[in-house]
Amino acid sequence: MKKLQISPNRRAFLRTAAAGAPAAAVLAGAGALSPIAVIARAEPAAPYRPTFFDSQTFGLLTALVDTLIPADDVGPGAVQAGVAEFIDRQMDTPYGRGDLWYMQGPHHPEADAVFGYQLPYPPRDIYRKALQNFDAAVRDAFGKRFEELDAAARIDAVTRLEKGALHLPDVPADAFFGQLIENVREGYFCDPVHGGNKDMAAWRMVGFPGARADYYDWVDQYGKHYPLPPVSRT
Repeated sequence: MKKLQISPNRRAFLRTAAAGAPAAAVLAGAGALSPIAVIARAEPAAPYRPTFFDSQTFGLLTALVDTLIPADDVGPGAVQAGVAEFIDRQMDTPYGRGDLWYMQGPHHPEADAVFGYQLPYPPRDIYRKALQNFDAAVRDAFGKRFEELDAAARIDAVTRLEKGALHLPDVPADAFFGQLIENVREGYFCDPVHGGNKDMAAWRMVGFPGARADYYDWVDQYGKHYPLPPVSRT
C-alpha cells in the first residue's frame, strides 16, 4: 500500500502510542496544541450525555483528552473521535467496575513495577477520585480550572501529572496518567462499536481497513494502494 504522509505532530503521538514514550513531553516538544479543526459531518450528532461522569467532571475529562490528542490537518483530535465518550461508557462495563481484575489485598503501591497493579481501585474509582484530585491540584498550582488554562499551561499541567509532580492525595499522579493515556489510545483507535473512533476517522488516517472478513485478493499485491474503506463491527 502507498505510504501515508503524516504531519510531525500526528507522527509524534503515533510513536508514543506504539512505544509508550512520555506523551506529555512529546506534545510539548512538538507544539501539538494547534487550533481545533472541526470535522464536518453530513448530519450533526446530538451532544453526548455522559452516564457515569457528571457534566463538570466530563468537561474536565474532555479537556484532558483534547490536550493529549489535539486535532490537526491530518486527522481528528480525541474530542472529534469521541474518546471521552468511550471512557465514560467503559466505566459501566465489567472492565470499569474491576470485575475482571484481582482486587484483594494486600496492596503495595510502591512495588507496582515488580508485582503489577497495586491500587485498591477499579478504573471507575481511579477516575472518580483522581479527576477530583487533579482539579484541586490544578487550581492550587495555576489559580484556574484546567479547562480555563491556555494551551501552554495545559501542557505544563499534564506534564506535571505524568511526572508525578502534582500531588493527588487519593491516587498517585503517575498511576492516573498511565490509566488515562492507555484509555485515550484505546478510545482513539478502537472499533467504533465501543463508542470511540467516530466515523472510523483514526482508521482512515492511518489506512487501517478495519474488520473486513478477509484480504485474500490482496495478499500478493505488494505496493498497491488498498482502495476499500474501513469497516466497523457496528
